Amino acid sequence: MERIYVTGHRNPDTDSVVSAMAYAALRSSLGERQYTAARLGQISDETRLILNLFGFELPLLIKNMRTQVQDLDFDVPPILHEAVTVNRAWSAMEEDKQISAIPVTDDEGRLRGMLTAGDIAGFDMETIEAPDLRAVPLFNILSVLEGQLLGETEDVVNTISGEVILALPQAGELPPFRQKETILICGNQPDMLRRAVEFGVACIILCQAELPDDIRRLVKNTCIISTPFDSLRAVRRIFQAIPVSRLAQKGEITSFHLEDYIDDVREIVLQSRYRSYPILDSQERVVGTLSRYHLIKPRRKRVVLVDHNEAAQSVPGLEQTDILAIIDHHRLADIQTKNPIYFRNEPVGSTCTIVAGMYQERGLMPSPKLAGLMAAAIVSDTVMFKSPTCTPRDRKMAERMAYIADLSLDELGRKIFSASTPEDKPVEELFFTDFKEFHIAGHDFGVSQITCVDSDRQLLRKEEFLRIMENARTEHGYSMVVLMLTDVLLEGSKILCVGGEDTFRQAFNVELKDHEAFLPRIMSRKKQIIPMLSALWG
Repeated sequence: MERIYVTGHRNPDTDSVVSAMAYAALRSSLGERQYTAARLGQISDETRLILNLFGFELPLLIKNMRTQVQDLDFDVPPILHEAVTVNRAWSAMEEDKQISAIPVTDDEGRLRGMLTAGDIAGFDMETIEAPDLRAVPLFNILSVLEGQLLGETEDVVNTISGEVILALPQAGELPPFRQKETILICGNQPDMLRRAVEFGVACIILCQAELPDDIRRLVKNTCIISTPFDSLRAVRRIFQAIPVSRLAQKGEITSFHLEDYIDDVREIVLQSRYRSYPILDSQERVVGTLSRYHLIKPRRKRVVLVDHNEAAQSVPGLEQTDILAIIDHHRLADIQTKNPIYFRNEPVGSTCTIVAGMYQERGLMPSPKLAGLMAAAIVSDTVMFKSPTCTPRDRKMAERMAYIADLSLDELGRKIFSASTPEDKPVEELFFTDFKEFHIAGHDFGVSQITCVDSDRQLLRKEEFLRIMENARTEHGYSMVVLMLTDVLLEGSKILCVGGEDTFRQAFNVELKDHEAFLPRIMSRKKQIIPMLSALWG
């Protein structure tokens, strides 16, 4: 079952993480278990506290959604152990004419080489000129000849070596034996058998015949194998008894891993002459093969976006995905889709308010733990119902979830906002935990928001914040960087601004003193800060 990822925005806040988890749980409750909640970055201390409070694990971390090798419908041909016979490899290729190459592996499943039909054909041609076999495992010969051992030799034989000689029944003279390392293939030819045994050839392949008892008693060091095949077929098959490792291409083999990105793979394939490439997993084990035609129309990852609809805030590689749905409460932005999708955008203070409503619409009651999780997300995103984005519906839905979870919203709010800004947390981490960049009317800028109950204490680190903001402005070419210290108790935000001070003064009719100002009743970035700047820039 192909996975569908439900993900919020980069630098995820509590509402982003929880709405993804709640929506995935909703679809799972409806029998669609392929939905998986994901996050795009590290979570805040607040979100971690809330997840721990209700006993939930962190969602899956995803760094990008670029199409990977694992997203392709790649081939899964037979994967042969290096000791397997050439005969078995040829049979596999005959069974599936689409196979152009077969990976050859060791005992651990790791790549040792690649075997093609051309390799086998080339070997067949070589045997015409030099019909010799060297150290072929006895079991391999027995397998390809469907043979049985006859007689007992004085020494245990594990491998067979020698020049292959075919003794035809109609031949007038017996062929001479030049060396004991000889593999004789013959039929019901007692004189030939006797001479070969007395000479002590290494191996006799007895085709469709019995071994006479008087000759059996003479056997000392000759391995005798009985086969149901005629002599000509036996000659053909015995050369197919060699291990595939001897024919497989080794050395520098171009291979790919499941995690490799298609964009990178395509460049390598276009510059290569091979038709098939082995695919390896994280343990370097072979799992399949890739051909050029697999790259023509790759299978795209499928995603559902929650709590955002802006490409700059979404997962890297989003353009290579199929977006199935968007559930959000922000302004409409710039995400485009190939096909019509389910789009739900409502003017409420939290995406979890929408998702909780979807449970209600489908006649489902979330578990007490999940209800508590959604209540916490609504409290967080509406700043304890003091944000201008908050609606009566947010409060009503939070109360309903709190009732199911049997908890107090006031107590929950105190726990949430007390954990938002721990004193030992680095300033840079605090700043970028909820940082978003925006692109409006040719202006690129960034806004960070820290919700707290002690903005004065946070301003004791003002110089550190300003240094980080200036570095971010220089590094990313922002025209302006803003920090909102949103104080729940003061019901307003203390502002730090670097760059664009005149713009900020015009937008909010406030003077910045040493990069600092206080905006009463300003609690929301998306509903109060961004709209005012957008209006100023037209």
